[in-house]
Amino acid sequence: MPVEVSVGPQALIINHGATFVVSDLQGEIEGDRGHGMFSNDTRFVSSYRLYTNGQRCVLLTSGTPSGYLARVYMMNQSFATEEGQVEQGTLGIVLTRAVTDGLHEDLDVTNHGMRAVRFNLEIAIRSDFADLFEVKTQRLVRRGRIVTELREDGTAVSTSYTNRDFRRELCCRFVKSDSPPVYANGRATFDVQLEPGATWHTCTDYQFLHDGAGGRSTRSCADGFAHGAYDDMQRRWLEQATQLTSENEEIYRFYRQSVEDMGALRLYEHDAAGDVWVPAAGVPWFVALFGRDSLIASLQSMLVSPSFARGALRTLARYQATAMDDWRDAEPGKILHELRVGELAHFRRVPHTPYYGTADATPLYLIALHEAWRWLGDTSLLRQYREVALRCLEWIDRYGDLDGDGFQEYRTRSPQGYENMGWKDAGDAIVYPDGRPVPQPKALCELQGYVFDAWVRMAEVFEAIGEPDRAVVLRRRAAELQRRFETAFWCEDIGFYALCLDPDKQRVAVVTSNAGHLLWSGIASPERAARVVRRFFEPDMWTGLGIRTLSARNPAYNPFSYQRGSVWPHDNGIIALGFRRYGFAAEAARIARDVSEAAGRFASHRLPELYAGIEQGPGDFPVQYLGANVPQAWAAGSIFHLLQAMLGIQADAPRQCLYVDPQLPRWLPEVTLHGVAIGAARVDLRFRLVHGESRWDATVRSGRVDVQAQSWSPPASLETAS
Repeated sequence: MPVEVSVGPQALIINHGATFVVSDLQGEIEGDRGHGMFSNDTRFVSSYRLYTNGQRCVLLTSGTPSGYLARVYMMNQSFATEEGQVEQGTLGIVLTRAVTDGLHEDLDVTNHGMRAVRFNLEIAIRSDFADLFEVKTQRLVRRGRIVTELREDGTAVSTSYTNRDFRRELCCRFVKSDSPPVYANGRATFDVQLEPGATWHTCTDYQFLHDGAGGRSTRSCADGFAHGAYDDMQRRWLEQATQLTSENEEIYRFYRQSVEDMGALRLYEHDAAGDVWVPAAGVPWFVALFGRDSLIASLQSMLVSPSFARGALRTLARYQATAMDDWRDAEPGKILHELRVGELAHFRRVPHTPYYGTADATPLYLIALHEAWRWLGDTSLLRQYREVALRCLEWIDRYGDLDGDGFQEYRTRSPQGYENMGWKDAGDAIVYPDGRPVPQPKALCELQGYVFDAWVRMAEVFEAIGEPDRAVVLRRRAAELQRRFETAFWCEDIGFYALCLDPDKQRVAVVTSNAGHLLWSGIASPERAARVVRRFFEPDMWTGLGIRTLSARNPAYNPFSYQRGSVWPHDNGIIALGFRRYGFAAEAARIARDVSEAAGRFASHRLPELYAGIEQGPGDFPVQYLGANVPQAWAAGSIFHLLQAMLGIQADAPRQCLYVDPQLPRWLPEVTLHGVAIGAARVDLRFRLVHGESRWDATVRSGRVDVQAQSWSPPASLETAS
């Protein structure tokens, strides 16, 4: 019987809103490894060590029972005292951390020996107040002034950082300590005396202050680390989300963990109402508002909670660009890429205030608006965001198409702008067949697909709000784009769509996962879509645990790179939906099996942002990308798209209809979705294999909805699109 290998990050990561902690598995923090206690893009604690009589502790085990809670079990090393030697393992040490706006830490030490012990317990803490961008790149620049002061009552120590008008402060307060702390040499030292069987305890409250303001930790050991308001929000999210049961334990656990992770990534400072919120893109590097990430997570989560999209639509509309700004790559109507609030952003040393260097978030906003309407059936949503949508459409025409050739291109104007502005935004992600980077401007293939999809969807939107003339124009333009796209992007020599057009409008004939997004958008012709699907399962693209971002035949391929051969779960979810849209149900299920098997190998069935694109064989297991975000919104949402592809679910809430077309694979013979929200209705959907055929039944819990069987068919041809 093979041994199961569980893969996961070699770190403890907990988060709440814009505050998070990254430590090693022992709870210790080493700044040069990217560890720290962070809040709003600033690292407040850069070093944390625990000592018993000068000796570091020995790790037994550790884990994160919930997204906000970490617990570490340790014992002491052998150390000498005036009363004699204390042998290793005499002391049991438990470190518990719970994060909210601040952090609450508990330390419990139990004497399991036969005699009394007395020793010094030391907590060593250092702060560098580094900006998150500097932590990520490991290029720290010393600025400002750091001052540490002991509060008059002796129970708290304050370390502040000041750089002109930018001020951050860490306040550490020891409470409920069984012996008082003494501060010296950057350490808090406790004189601990323990009889056999006795336990010593202390609590530490960490307060992260921003310009003098900031919340304290609202969780503590006194109430079992519960927090009424925040826990209630997460509980409501879990209750309102679609529930899943299945005989397949892997799918069940993958789905449950993903729903929990999506809720745990909630950015509370952007809340508009109890069910109107947005998630952070991922922990630790992307605990911030991202345009593309919020929109794709919203599209993924329609099956789970369609109202989830309201948060992204509202928040991103608020930041829609209104003027030209070269430094931030902004143009009127553009949807943001990323918003930061750290020191570098404060002094405009980086353009993320917000930064608009994304070419796809603007058409994705229109796609998400339409899809939300199809699930919610709320026409007032379309009227609410009509002006936002019109500005998005105008941006596509005036600024997305740089040279007026009818295709979307991108080029930065900022000295710190991004080289690549699609979802593959690493500087080396877009390459020629010989592996050289493609220079700007670039016309990525999927950008054309997104715009095609946005125009087709917005035509339906304008018909729904009584503007048929706009609908006619958009359908005509979509048909023309589809026709011209086939001519400009198809590469017969490789039997695949070009990755992009280069600055000379030459096809970049490279096989990548980007083409899968063309099937999702519907711009690809059915005949060529079939060739794309077959090509994806050749060995250079298919790993056995998902489809690679770049063909292994390209000289630039590196399975351990960020986007040149790695596997991204969200990318595979979108590709699976594209397969299903063109009638390739078995192939979509094959991807779903790959990704779910990968999830089963990662700790807690929690997928990382990406993993290595190495071919799987006997004895192999997934290899997490070094520095991947875990949890990550896209990765969590991938299972929702995979399920939608296998079950053939399409919403039509404006007509009070829900369409299903299940094509269950043998490895998923039964699955039930409980409480699917469609318009004002709730419905339970049960799917099962009976003698090799997929069957389903529906039970309407509340409201009114007509659940119908309707096969997915390839998207409209040029003639019908016009």
